[in-house]
This record gives sequence, C-alpha cells and structure tokens, in this order.
Amino acid sequence: MAGHNDSNASEKKSNEATNDLPTFNAENMQSNMKIIYYSRTFMSIIGGVIAGILGFTSLTGFIFYFLVMAITSVGLTAKAGFSIHSYFSSWNQIVLDGFLGGLMSFVLFWTFAYDIVHIF
Repeated sequence: MAGHNDSNASEKKSNEATNDLPTFNAENMQSNMKIIYYSRTFMSIIGGVIAGILGFTSLTGFIFYFLVMAITSVGLTAKAGFSIHSYFSSWNQIVLDGFLGGLMSFVLFWTFAYDIVHIF
C-alpha cells in the first residue's frame, strides 16, 4: 500500500506541476499578434501624418515616432489589463513586435504630409 500511495503522491505532484505551467491557445495568440501589428501600423500612419503637419524634420520626427510607439505600447498593455502574461508569452511581444515595420509606414506618411502642407 505504501508504494501505491507514494505513486499516487508523485502523480498528484506531477499533475500539480503540469497545472502550474501556463498554456496558450495558438489561435488566440495569433489573433493577439495581429492586433498588435494592426495597432502599430495604424498608429504609425497617424503619427506620420501628425509629424508631417507639425513640420517635424530630421531627428525630431524620429523622436516623435519613438514617443508614439511608447504610447502605443502603454495603450496595448492597458488594454490587456496590465496582465501581459495572460495574453502573450512574454512582454517583448507587446513592446517590440512590429516596431521596425511601423517605421517605414511612419516615414512614408510623414514625408507625404510634410510635402502637402509645407512645400505645396
């Protein structure tokens, strides 16, 4: 009987250990990542237009982009209820993913809006 109880105890311990591991649904994770990319792209476009209208040039425009991306990251974290690990596997996904892809959209709309408002 002691051997049986010991195996039960070890099974309970292993079941408890597996319950402690976080599990993620792949479809939900993929949907969350799409939301991050769409949000960053949208905010990059809006930020680029605002930077162009305000007449930012050179380093000022890029600092504005980093500011917009920081605000976007804080907004996404707030939307997740500040419990990032419930929706993402690491905090790097919500802070850094889509950062450089958004930069190209930002520069495109920044130069476009600047040309429309300040040159023509």
